[in-house]
Amino acid sequence: MKYILADNQELTRFALESLLTKDNANVVYKATDKAGLVALLKEHECATVLLDYTLFDFTDEDQLLIVAERFSLSEWILISEELTPPFMRRVIYSSHQFSIVFKDGSIHELRDALQSVSHHQRFISQRALEAIITQQQEEEEHPNILTTTETEIVKAIAQGKTTKEIATERFSSVHTITTHRKNIFRKLGINTAHEVVKYALRAGLIDSSEFYI
Repeated sequence: MKYILADNQELTRFALESLLTKDNANVVYKATDKAGLVALLKEHECATVLLDYTLFDFTDEDQLLIVAERFSLSEWILISEELTPPFMRRVIYSSHQFSIVFKDGSIHELRDALQSVSHHQRFISQRALEAIITQQQEEEEHPNILTTTETEIVKAIAQGKTTKEIATERFSSVHTITTHRKNIFRKLGINTAHEVVKYALRAGLIDSSEFYI
C-alpha cells in the first residue's frame, strides 16, 4: 500500500507514520501543502491520502472534491479533531472516495478505517454518522432555519455586497457562495435580493440606517 500523509500536526504525522510502517510492505510519503499533495498524487495515483483538512491549505470543500475527482483512483481518509456536519455530509455524498475518522477516536477505529480502505470500502466513524444524522433531522424539523454561515451571507447580501465580494471576504469560491444563495432563497421562500433585504431588516440582522435607497 502507498500512503500520503497530509497532516501538518507533527505529533499526529509521526504516530500515523509509525502505525503504517509496521507493515514493511507499506510506503509512506509526506505532503505539507496542496501543491505537494497534488504532485505526489501525479506519481502515485492509487495512493491512500490521510488528510487533516482543517490544517491544510484547501480553500473549501469544492477544491478538495476537485482534487479527489482528478485523481479518481485515490482513496482518502479524513482525520481531524473537528469537522462540521455540513462539510462531512457534502463530502461523503459527493464522492465514495472519502472515509472519516476523528483524532480523538480509538486506535481500533483508525485501524478499521485503514482495513476498510485497503479493500476499497468506505469507513465512516460512528461519531461522524451521528453528527450527520442529527443535522439532517434538525433541518427536517426546522426546514426554514438558516445556518450561521447562511445568516452571515444574508447580512452581506442585504448590505449590498456582490457574490464575488462575499466570496473574497470569506476566503471561499464564487460557486460556494452561489450555492449558499440558492439554499437561502429556497429556505426563505424568496426569489430576489430585495426580499433578502426585507428579511434581514425584519430579523434584525441589519439596521435600517445601514440600508440606503
